[in-house]
Amino acid sequence: MQTTRHTLVLTAGQPSGWVRDLECQAWSIATALPTHELRRTLDANVLTCVVVDFTHGFDNDAHAALERLLALPNVGAVGLVAPGQLEDPPVRHLAVDHCFDVLSMPASPAQLTLSIAYAFDMLESRMHERDIDGNLLLRAGLKGGHQVHAEGSMIGSCEAMVALFRSIRKVARTDAPVFISGESGTGKELTAREIHERSARRNRPFVAINCGAIPPHLLQSELFGYERGAFTGANQRKIGRVEAATGGTLFLDEIGDLPFESQASLLRFLQEKKLERVGGNQLHDIDVRIIAATHIDMPAAIESGRFRADLFHRLCVLRIDEPPLRARGTDIELLARRMLDRYRSDSQRMVRGFAPDAIAALYTYPWPGNVRELINRVRRAIVMSDRPFITADDLDLGDYADRSTVSLAEAREEADRDVIQMALLRNRGSLSKAAIDLRISRVTLTRLLRARGMSAADFRSSRDAR
Repeated sequence: MQTTRHTLVLTAGQPSGWVRDLECQAWSIATALPTHELRRTLDANVLTCVVVDFTHGFDNDAHAALERLLALPNVGAVGLVAPGQLEDPPVRHLAVDHCFDVLSMPASPAQLTLSIAYAFDMLESRMHERDIDGNLLLRAGLKGGHQVHAEGSMIGSCEAMVALFRSIRKVARTDAPVFISGESGTGKELTAREIHERSARRNRPFVAINCGAIPPHLLQSELFGYERGAFTGANQRKIGRVEAATGGTLFLDEIGDLPFESQASLLRFLQEKKLERVGGNQLHDIDVRIIAATHIDMPAAIESGRFRADLFHRLCVLRIDEPPLRARGTDIELLARRMLDRYRSDSQRMVRGFAPDAIAALYTYPWPGNVRELINRVRRAIVMSDRPFITADDLDLGDYADRSTVSLAEAREEADRDVIQMALLRNRGSLSKAAIDLRISRVTLTRLLRARGMSAADFRSSRDAR
């Protein structure tokens, strides 16, 4: 759907000839004085490029009204100044900090047209849409026109996220236990909540418990509750998290950190669907859907004896793998822009977007803390930045903005080397077998090895050497 665009000229004088030139080029033009009422008349769903003609001068009220107007997310500006006018602090502040482009008058119609088009392009990159729950989402202006998909409060455009959204909808239809695996900070609890919200239990409680944050000696009573007099200080009965989730969903976060001595009790509950409060002797039937999540390598935990295999198999009936941020491609920029929109008000200055070096750093940095780290870096940059566009240094990622790019030829060379190396390793340095694997002739493989300074002998063990 094409976005409606409108161009507004703000001037304290009579419209000049350049306004008529723009109208002749089919721009939708309106002329007005900058007032506080003007801000309320603009349609939030229409992209508006404001051409601010500073050459006739504005009073202090007009400057204040302009600053509020140019802070709107759907408004972009082009400033027109007379020679030397940028020496005036109020004009310099509005023109440099709030305008996408500044032209010194007189300017040609072609220059004006290019500046207005550029402003609209920048606005498109900040354009909003709403998801199915009414949350503000960025269309983001990502190169290639990626379609943004939403699942509640989650957004994404990459294949991994589209597959994740599909899995959420599938597992939400059943009551089988779900196991969510992923690195810290990837949004495992968000995924669990979306599964609950799309299930038949959506109107019942969603109860989360961090299994690694509760001391082992308190975990039993937190999970299953306790009876009055069960221990010193137990002055009245208390239901546990499991019972509190009756009819709804119990989310066991960081299940991999669950103490080994508590795992047997949880396994027994999963098998019997009954619980016994600490200090009690009565079994209570519980109807609850279990979703568990962890960042731990569970096969390794089972192998080392830190986690019971039978409990893992009870929990992992349906499995969802949460993709790390570094594997989500253009979603990194999409999420960064969304966070900028969400926390923009944290700053006293108008932060309008990300500078090119910041975008480059976002894609280069490996994001060990995933989405949680991205949110923290963007929020800090919004507060600390002294410029209208966040830089890589504001994100504390300056070292990642200057990394040299890899050419397509260099990338292909490296990929070829890796594939050839793996084929030789699999076949213990046998040229004939490796060539068959690679579907090329032995002569071609020999030529490729020579061109890359590689030798098949390096991949043979001593007993395989000929």
